[in-house]
This record gives sequence, C-alpha cells and structure tokens, in this order.
Amino acid sequence: MITIREESFSDFDAREALLDTCFGPARFLKTCERLREGRLPAQGLSLVAEAEDGSLVGTVRLWHVSAGPGRPALMLGPLAVDPALQGLGLGGRLMREALRRARELGHSAVLLVGDAPYYERFGFSREATDALWLPGPYERDRFLALELLPGTLQGARGLVSATGEFQERPNLAVLVAAANANTPPAHRAA
Repeated sequence: MITIREESFSDFDAREALLDTCFGPARFLKTCERLREGRLPAQGLSLVAEAEDGSLVGTVRLWHVSAGPGRPALMLGPLAVDPALQGLGLGGRLMREALRRARELGHSAVLLVGDAPYYERFGFSREATDALWLPGPYERDRFLALELLPGTLQGARGLVSATGEFQERPNLAVLVAAANANTPPAHRAA
C-alpha cells in the first residue's frame, strides 16, 4: 500500500535522490527551476508518496507564481514517480491529491510545463497560456494551465514570475566562525 502525505523535512535526501533518478542533473537547467530557485513551495502543497517499507516513491510540489501582473497562480513541478512504479497510476494519484488540496486552500489556477497528453486528463490545456511567457527557454506546446476557479486566467498576459516566500539561507559568516571556533588554531583557515 502506498500513502500520499505532506512532505516533511526528513524527506529531503530521498526526494532529491528520486528527482535525480527520474530527471538527472538536467533538471537544474530547466526554466521552471529558475522560478523555484531559492523559494519555498506553497504551504501544504508539497506531497510525497511513501511505500509500506517507508521508502519515498513519488513527489509533487506546487509553487507561488504570478501569471502576469497581479494574477496569483501556482506552478506545479516537478512530479516524479519511482521508475519501478511508473505506469501504475501513482502520478495520477499525486496530481489529483495536489489539485484537490490546492482547491481547498483557495488557489485558483495552476501552471506547468509538461507532456500535454498526460496532463490533459487532469484538465490542463494550452489555451490559457497563449498570452503568458516564461523567463527562459521552454517548449510552447508544453506550457499548460488549469483554472481551479473558472475565468481566473481570462485575459492573463505577461511574464510568469516567482512570488513565493524566500527560503531562509544559513549565514555563511556565522557557519565559518562556528567552524573556526571548534577548530584548533593550527588548523584554522587563513
């Protein structure tokens, strides 16, 4: 049995390993990664699929963006499923749960870059993205949207921008000072 639950801090390493397995290092070059970079995912919209043995076998996250000026939306991605379990409907379960939670939390639109034939079954289409563009290279026919609240993206135009909360970064100077305080004087960096 596989359980879908909210991601926790302790899932970080397993999630990153799964994403590396599914997408490799090229995942860091994608335009949508620029929208996620240095940001926190939307509260309550980072989900994982966990197998009975406790292993992480799926993940999906949604991120705050603007679909042009003054149009709040979410950007979905990445969605990943352990290759050994692909084709069994787990990706669909993760998508449906993420979209259900987004609706319940009051979000009105979701954007993504992905395989249109796969995402169309969840209601995504290209029409609402015609006057929107992303800050980098992407395949236009893969830029899709879903209105959770009908009419939300009507008239939306412009650049999709990250609007999510910034991820807190450790202060490098404090870390170096702490490391030097615990290192004998002969071994301290010059």
